Amino acid sequence: MGTNVSRAPSDKNQFLLAFKGTNTRVPVWFMRQAGRYLPQYQALKANCPLRELFRNPELAGAITLQPLEILGVDAAILFADIMTMPSGMGFDIDFIDGRGPVIKNPVHHSSDLRRLGKFSGLDHVSRTIQLINAVLPASISLIGFAGSPYTVLTYLCPKHQHMMFEDPKSFHQMMELLTTNTIAYLKQQKAAGIKALQLFDTWAGSLRHEEYEEFVLPYVQKIFKSVELPSIYFLRNCAHLFDLMDKSGADMLSVCETVDLAQLKTSKGIQGNLLNTILYAPEKVLLAEVKRLLTAAKKHHRKYVFNLNHGVLPDTDPLKLKAVVETVHAFKWK
Repeated sequence: MGTNVSRAPSDKNQFLLAFKGTNTRVPVWFMRQAGRYLPQYQALKANCPLRELFRNPELAGAITLQPLEILGVDAAILFADIMTMPSGMGFDIDFIDGRGPVIKNPVHHSSDLRRLGKFSGLDHVSRTIQLINAVLPASISLIGFAGSPYTVLTYLCPKHQHMMFEDPKSFHQMMELLTTNTIAYLKQQKAAGIKALQLFDTWAGSLRHEEYEEFVLPYVQKIFKSVELPSIYFLRNCAHLFDLMDKSGADMLSVCETVDLAQLKTSKGIQGNLLNTILYAPEKVLLAEVKRLLTAAKKHHRKYVFNLNHGVLPDTDPLKLKAVVETVHAFKWK
């Protein structure tokens, strides 16, 4: 597996430096940058089901590298899914276009917990990471990731909110098991060579402050405390939970469009938060918004990484993303 990613030997890793606030320009990458919107990805996928792409280290590695070559982003993120980890603990999961992950043996009752086990490891994930790192320049970091226990549980247990309120003891048992297994999964990725991690919490923002604090936050905190790597916590619909998000233990908080960068008060780093649908706008409008966010970040946040509010949408024009990258790189940060 080769790559056309080129960086001068003197280039510094601006992404990792941003965690310390010592970067000289703003680093940029995009959630879901590896995959569905790229014609190069579609060419690979035409002859291989998504489930097999995830499990094939050579193909998954090539897909991970595509945005570096095409867009010029400052970090790679492993091509996998937030539901990859549960496949290593006894769940039969398929990935269907237009439907997302399909769980063939979901949890319906507390008695189902007895059939679930510890994370057994996924060798293809480690091999993918090793292949990617073999060709990445030192100036580019590979980000590993996992779904948060709550977000993963929303897929594994169709009646997770029933369990939360009807049988909170079983809910906590499930969250504890998922947390333990997520830690093991992230430590496997670390051993294979990832340089940073992101925890994706797509659905916890649907909870009230009270439920999030009781049923989600303690498990997120345990994960960030247990895996020693530069860390990012993404929480969708985070505005009403930002004070608790700030207590997650992550080094950087990846925020969505529900918050204003100029209003956030935190000593943590901030990542975000360009609205992904504004990529449909004329380029002049799009780049004006990019510059507005950059200006706000420069004024209010010493540690900052540019990203979207959520993932790249399937019909996004790659040329728009490339224009965003070039604009971010040209912005005077120091």
